[in-house]
Amino acid sequence: MNLQLQFGERVRELRLAKGLSQEALAYKAGIDRTYMTSVENGKRNVSIQNVEKIITALDISVSEFFKSDTFKHN
Repeated sequence: MNLQLQFGERVRELRLAKGLSQEALAYKAGIDRTYMTSVENGKRNVSIQNVEKIITALDISVSEFFKSDTFKHN
């Protein structure tokens, strides 16, 4: 699985755990809902600025976001 897919999977996992819709998370992050959809589907090469916006909107630290089995390599 490539990094874009892994990132999107982790965003979706955390968003659902917090009970947020894509629209609500996009609003909190200050990005468009359609952009959020493509992020979660692994179709966006997300800039570091948008990574920060999304992680901040999820109310989680960067280290906690990436501390997941999603990012472990076999």
